Amino acid sequence: MRHRRKGRVLGRSPSHRKALLKNLAAALVLTERDAEGEENAPKVKGRIVTTLHKAKEVRPLVERCITIARRSLKHIEAAKKLGTEAKRGTEAWNQWRKSPQWRDWAKAVAPAVAARRQAIRMLGDKTAVRILFNDLGPRFKDRDGGYTRVVRLAKPRLGDAGTRAIIEFVGIRDRVVQKAEKPSFGGDEASN
Repeated sequence: MRHRRKGRVLGRSPSHRKALLKNLAAALVLTERDAEGEENAPKVKGRIVTTLHKAKEVRPLVERCITIARRSLKHIEAAKKLGTEAKRGTEAWNQWRKSPQWRDWAKAVAPAVAARRQAIRMLGDKTAVRILFNDLGPRFKDRDGGYTRVVRLAKPRLGDAGTRAIIEFVGIRDRVVQKAEKPSFGGDEASN
């Protein structure tokens, strides 16, 4: 019996499943990069096509990573206020490093560094984490969850007829609900 055993097995061992989900999450985040002219550039930014069950399984992982990036924004802003404009290794930077302001900066930036390390552990790709913290975190800073959507595709996968789905970030290709204008029937004016 599977009492309280949540999650899909996906026909893989636990280590293989974990690696699969890490790679899918990193692939989704990496579609947001500027990949013009690259050999393996994504067709559409912020969207990948996979099977329905894989998309539903990777969704919580991606949303957890975005939440981590969102929560670290306030620490990054606080550290920017305390930081210096001097380049690393210069005399001005060495003087700032000896000042008490540097300790305050280190305390302010520590939670952001810890968040990046946690995201690297979850995604396994430093480029994806950079995109996550620089682009996706600020984009979703006013949104309290629901950063992705899973859309089932009509055509099954060729070969094994697996149900395909799109997992994508919300906010870019959202449908806008437009209300139709009320039709005017010429009968009202003719009766007067």
